[in-house]
Amino acid sequence: MQKALWTVCIFFLTLPAHAVGRLADVTIMDRATGMALPVYHYRGDYWIAGAPGGKYAIAIRNNLGARVLAVASVDGINVISGDTARWDQTGYVFLPQESYQIFGWRKSQAEVADFEFDASRNSYAERTGRPANVGIIGVALFRERVPEVASQSLAAPPHAPPAATNGAPRSRPEESDRASAASPSTPPAELAREPAAKLGTAHGAREWSSVTYTDFQRASDQPEEIIRIRYDSRDNLIAMGVIRRPPPILPSPNPFPDSPVARYVPDPPPYH
Repeated sequence: MQKALWTVCIFFLTLPAHAVGRLADVTIMDRATGMALPVYHYRGDYWIAGAPGGKYAIAIRNNLGARVLAVASVDGINVISGDTARWDQTGYVFLPQESYQIFGWRKSQAEVADFEFDASRNSYAERTGRPANVGIIGVALFRERVPEVASQSLAAPPHAPPAATNGAPRSRPEESDRASAASPSTPPAELAREPAAKLGTAHGAREWSSVTYTDFQRASDQPEEIIRIRYDSRDNLIAMGVIRRPPPILPSPNPFPDSPVARYVPDPPPYH
């Protein structure tokens, strides 16, 4: 049996938006607005646009009627242990239909360091000498071998003691809400724009997030589903053709420019 960690407090939300996944819905949430970041599907990959300084959360909702284990990584690094990510490492255990938000890098059973978008050179991955996979969020999902009742959890890797993570709610996405990718007719001029500095995920401020251990035995050594969500700045996604550049707003000509304009009662002056 593998040890895992579970959160003391769990939050549930209704209908998530812009999620990716089959066994579980994975949504990237903007923590400033509480809204899901739009997902763009482009050339076989899912993309989101982040903004430097913006905090985000990885929101996961278990779609099954049994527990699942979600091993999460950011920029190629396990979000719980800080090790270079493998899918046999520690992760989060979800009850049937349960939702949970991962806010940051696990620092202890009571704290995380926030996920925060920043220039790649300031990312946790580059600062720890692992720049190769900056710009991607991953979730590997496992079914449980022998289903058993348990609380929201984190599962440990088979060869090392686990760490924990933070929690919160998330909502379920409507397929019609998912943002569409750039069409093949995107003008070459847009694709030729020089991308700005690549975006990564920094090691942000610490905040409280309590977890503990539980047991979880994987039904197989290989994950049943791997979810990949790539990210970069909006300007870079426009330059790459992932997001279509909005058309310019042209002035509207007036067919009768010298005609009198109807007037109505104006607003009163402000109070002094």
